[in-house]
Amino acid sequence: MHEILRTAETAARQAGAYILQAMSELRQVDYKGRVDLVTNVDRGSEAIILECIRRAYPEHAILAEETGDNQQRSDWRWIIDPIDGTTNFVHGYPFFCVSIAVQFQRQTVAAVVLDPVHDEMFSALHGQGAFLNGAPLRVSPTAELGKALLATGFPYEMGDRWHRSMDYFKLFYYRTRGIRRDGAAALDLCYVAAGRFDGFWEYDLKPWDVAAGMLLVTEAGGRVSDYRGNPGSIDAGQLLASNGAIHDAMLEVLNTLPNL
Repeated sequence: MHEILRTAETAARQAGAYILQAMSELRQVDYKGRVDLVTNVDRGSEAIILECIRRAYPEHAILAEETGDNQQRSDWRWIIDPIDGTTNFVHGYPFFCVSIAVQFQRQTVAAVVLDPVHDEMFSALHGQGAFLNGAPLRVSPTAELGKALLATGFPYEMGDRWHRSMDYFKLFYYRTRGIRRDGAAALDLCYVAAGRFDGFWEYDLKPWDVAAGMLLVTEAGGRVSDYRGNPGSIDAGQLLASNGAIHDAMLEVLNTLPNL
């Protein structure tokens, strides 16, 4: 497992260096949706990561945001987001990351999230804790929702879930110390693990958005679930993550409105 984690860290470091270099260059921006962006840098970062993985573990399955599922049959699967927070990257807003998770028999066992701008490497191994640049992480001790700082994100498409997300935002806004919306779910989850945020919720998330971050939260002592309190899943499309102490209070707010 430590060897796999080192491979993930190496891949993230190489991709992060490439991304930082590309920040000063002209970028090709394409649209996957109305405001869902992808750049040549996303594709380049993913290619670097894939090369690292294939060189070390050619038999492993891979699910990557831009190239999809490699259709390899294996107990091992890597889940990759080459740049989580592409819109931020395009605008020069320094809140984006590289996210890599490794699963064994569909259980996430290793995670790496690199914020290349701030040189912060978040990592975790199942049952062995979460770390930031090698130092142990622990979720916040905040026990009251009224003293909590939360994070969230909004769906790209302005349908029912977009409107419901706005409703939840208002409900939490009046019950907490504050809410941040920074546009990179993987990094938001790292901030929960690091105690910078006390909780996070969001609709319409993909496996590559959350697989690494979920392990980081739980290994740092936090809790993840869906909006009804069921165990968190990377395929659920909705996620509530917290320090654990305010989780039930957040669930109570989420259950104020019918689930979509």
